Amino acid sequence: MLGYVTADRPELKMREFEVYNGYYCGVCKSIARRYGQLPRMVLSYDAAFLALLIGSLYREEDQPAREHCIIHPIKKKTIVSNEAIDYAADVMLILAWHKLQDDARDEGKLHAKAAAKALKHIYHRLEAARPGLCLRVEKGLQGLTQLEKDKCANLDQAAEAFAKIMEAIFEEGPLPGGFKEQEVLRRIGYHLGKWIYLMDAIDDIDENIESGAYNPLLYRFSYEQGEEDFRGRIMETCEFNLYHYLGEIGRAADLLAIKKNEGIIENIIYKGLLRKTQNMTQKEE
Repeated sequence: MLGYVTADRPELKMREFEVYNGYYCGVCKSIARRYGQLPRMVLSYDAAFLALLIGSLYREEDQPAREHCIIHPIKKKTIVSNEAIDYAADVMLILAWHKLQDDARDEGKLHAKAAAKALKHIYHRLEAARPGLCLRVEKGLQGLTQLEKDKCANLDQAAEAFAKIMEAIFEEGPLPGGFKEQEVLRRIGYHLGKWIYLMDAIDDIDENIESGAYNPLLYRFSYEQGEEDFRGRIMETCEFNLYHYLGEIGRAADLLAIKKNEGIIENIIYKGLLRKTQNMTQKEE
């Protein structure tokens, strides 16, 4: 996950804002408590949404605490702790490990090699704790890497590969006993994965044109070297797809029996993702 899944903060109520940050800080604290300080650098608000969504299906109320933080050592921060937060923290580390592996292998980045080496023992612990998730993510990323090597021009095929990874992440989470809505979470993860993949592809257009790195949009829409308004030419189609994915996410989310933090989740799904989409598609060259 790449940091696109965030709340529309001005629209959150004060208590909702505190709980939202409490989940984010809770993921950070979870990583530090179980794996040490260094891995906390991989944190993003995507993890807070994953934890909030899974945690919302539990009847038990959150029990926030006030704790000091290594980044904010003076003023105590609200911290939420639960099983869903621990799961989201593990997901962040699993994805970070594979990203570092890719950077070290494909781009030869020295810092990536050093960081991957430092995280190696942590990833082995994650493989032991969550073997099914690690295997599904690894296979999904292998398929995605092959599509990139093949310079796949089929946007749906490339997005599908990432969507299946997100599907696994949402489906494998810890759920209440007797939970009957796993299929709904799977659908949310799948369509969110497609949305994230396309958002990232749009975001990286200029950088990928300059570097020559793979971007499915450049192949799908036959970018011509020096083309001045490529982004404008493709944006109508991109917008259609993005809003379709948002619609599917919303329809699936409506089926969930949410027990708590409903306002925050609705804000992220119906306002935060929409705001991100508008900002991305309306960005000027």
